[in-house]
Amino acid sequence: MGKAEVVIVGGGISGLSLAYFLLKRNPQLDIKIIEAEKRAGGKIVTENVSGFLCEGGVNGFLNNKPSTICLAKQLGIEPLKGSEDSQVRYILINGRLVKVFQNPVKFFLSPLLSFSGKLRMIGEYFIPPLKEEIDETVESFVSRRVGREFYEKLIDAMSTGIYAGDPSRMSMKSCFPKVYYLEKKYGGLIKGLLALKKEKKDVKAQPEAVLMSFKGGMSDLINALEIKLSSKIIKAKKVVNISKNNSFYTVYFNDGQIDAEKVIFACPAYESAEILKELDWEISDILKTIPYPPLSVVAFGFKKQQIGFGTSLYGFLIPYREKRKILGTLFDSSIFPNRAPDGYVLLRSMIGGRRSPELAMLNDEKLIDTALTELRDILQIKGEPYFIKIFRWQKAIPQYELGHEEKLMKIEQRLQKFPGLYLTGNAYRGVSVNDCIENSLKLSERI
Repeated sequence: MGKAEVVIVGGGISGLSLAYFLLKRNPQLDIKIIEAEKRAGGKIVTENVSGFLCEGGVNGFLNNKPSTICLAKQLGIEPLKGSEDSQVRYILINGRLVKVFQNPVKFFLSPLLSFSGKLRMIGEYFIPPLKEEIDETVESFVSRRVGREFYEKLIDAMSTGIYAGDPSRMSMKSCFPKVYYLEKKYGGLIKGLLALKKEKKDVKAQPEAVLMSFKGGMSDLINALEIKLSSKIIKAKKVVNISKNNSFYTVYFNDGQIDAEKVIFACPAYESAEILKELDWEISDILKTIPYPPLSVVAFGFKKQQIGFGTSLYGFLIPYREKRKILGTLFDSSIFPNRAPDGYVLLRSMIGGRRSPELAMLNDEKLIDTALTELRDILQIKGEPYFIKIFRWQKAIPQYELGHEEKLMKIEQRLQKFPGLYLTGNAYRGVSVNDCIENSLKLSERI
């Protein structure tokens, strides 16, 4: 295949946005993006079936960070703001859905927590910080600071919603660094929030973060990047190995090779591990330890009147204590327009994850039956769905578990032996679309 100045392995949002930022800085840069699949975009997949616009993976991004919005505007596509319903969220508590209020007073007055749970939450102010800095699990950190009930009912479900993970394994420092460092800097979470509010007292209050997407779904972002990078992307080409030869690297495929001055791995950690095992087995072995549990997404289309609970909500999450077989459900058609035909509603339920990987691997019939059984009970659904679509991810969201930060430090140390070799993507410092794009922008400034 010849030579290139830069080769990016992986054509997901991280690889595509990195290529875009590099070319923006240097339009003459000779760059190639190597994608193993026949399509680019990674886990950003949007399909329009019978008028139902389904996301197979992520359904949007928050507007509290500028990275995705800025990129979209540079590409000439207009972000779509979520409806007011996107702020209406529920948690399943003791078998019934309870609304989660963002207003602190309304939250405190809601039945979400018991009286003792509320007192324990307020008592966080008086809990001393740990003297030593340790890599603590999400479960341990939140239970210690805010109480067991707050953790079990709220943070457990929220962690599942973001990572499909197990908070008893997840690293607080790596998964929720801003919250983690409130304790380290201010001595506690409430103290930290009060201090931040005081520091920003002269700054105009910012509105609550709102979920954003695009008219044609998240794939609009991928399509726009592909148009800009069309001559740079090589699809259906699997990288199998890499070697270092003096001042350049050779990237190998099953049917050829390409030399490059710089190589960036923007593919999943387990794929990078396989490719790098001969160049540096230590980096490879570390990458192999980042878990990717399976996750299945089951989308259903119903008529609105079939949903007894109602449809004016973002969705709901389910704490592990409820012992249900779905992690949660999103009402995509209530969040964004044109996601379902008039009079219909589009729901997407998540099944599997770190705690119940076996459920994600059920056959189609059992997977559908499992999700429907739960939804009928929780949402009082009557009748059969008019539309069903399954998306399966055998390796879904990377897990930032205890020791994750230490893994990254060891990888960075090993990479110093290989100038021009980089790793990026959602396996390292943030799993959201915003994080991936922001990390790509930062990396483009280093390369």
